[in-house]
Amino acid sequence: VVITSASAAADVMPPPPAKTKRRTLATIPPLTATRRRLLLGSAASALPTASASVASSRFTEIPSSGGVKALELREGSGEVPVDGDQVAIHYYGRLAAKQGWRFDSTYDHKDATGDPIPFVFTIGSGKVIPGIEAAVKSMRVGGLRRVVIPPTQGYQNTSQEPIPPNFFDRQRLFTTIFNPTRLANGEGSTLGTVIFDIELISIRQHT
Repeated sequence: VVITSASAAADVMPPPPAKTKRRTLATIPPLTATRRRLLLGSAASALPTASASVASSRFTEIPSSGGVKALELREGSGEVPVDGDQVAIHYYGRLAAKQGWRFDSTYDHKDATGDPIPFVFTIGSGKVIPGIEAAVKSMRVGGLRRVVIPPTQGYQNTSQEPIPPNFFDRQRLFTTIFNPTRLANGEGSTLGTVIFDIELISIRQHT
């Protein structure tokens, strides 16, 4: 199965179980780091999937992004970063060409205490794929959004970040995107499409 449009991106993750346990407000636990990871990692399963046309209407193209489409999962209330700012994000990256295969998640990157390590980069540095920069530049701190990034705004080479730290995930990602045979067959528009759920954690350093 190949995802060919933003309207299908919401269907990448499996739907939630049919039966859920009813809880009162008093029994709901606080939003811990683990629960925040589950929110980001399973955000797709929380979206309605009954109608592709409804899902499509929720995605909007980010202005001047080269075709990056975004779906707001949670509005932020903090500042908006600008070029030169150092930002910290959590992300959950998937490859459209592999049935939504997850190739990386910052919540899998842990420090010595077991806490997830966010991905830190500088806006405008050119070190990350353009689609992520476009998405983060139009977010507020605290926001969470899903973005569908076309090949032209995705990975153009194997040195662009974010790069999966796991060798096998990294190899599978890049051998799929840069598969010469399939590229020669005109499949480039499908192979290089990536989907990221991005949470803007903080602006660590202003210009």
